[in-house]
Amino acid sequence: MISDDGQRMRERISQNDPRRSCAQRGFTLLELMIVMAIMGILITIAAPNLKQSIVRAREAVLKENLFQMREAIDQFYADNGKYPGSLQDLINKQERTKSYLRDLPKDPFTGAIDWITVAPEGTEEGAVFDVHSASPLIATDGTTYNTW
Repeated sequence: MISDDGQRMRERISQNDPRRSCAQRGFTLLELMIVMAIMGILITIAAPNLKQSIVRAREAVLKENLFQMREAIDQFYADNGKYPGSLQDLINKQERTKSYLRDLPKDPFTGAIDWITVAPEGTEEGAVFDVHSASPLIATDGTTYNTW
């Protein structure tokens, strides 16, 4: 006769047996639901941060694009003694070495090359003194992008 202790020992050994069938090695529904609930909580925490970081990245790109175009306008003025007639004047497609920009960048918020140009005060019309974004959206600091 086998004692109860011996029977329990055999059951424990058979439970730890690596040759158990696949059905016996799977996760229970409760375990899967707990994991899914934890993942849902983490995603709801991370989603707003992701959206904010995308907006901040676009703002950084916009600032850099505006800085580079304003530098190119200033260099054009220093070289020629006048402001460019349009933003296209900063690009010389025939002689790339005489170009101030390789190409006009896209506005990261509008997705187009639709920059607002500002003419210098009291001088020739059509000249480009400054450039702004065409986006009417509001930035994280409360100002509109077209005032940057």
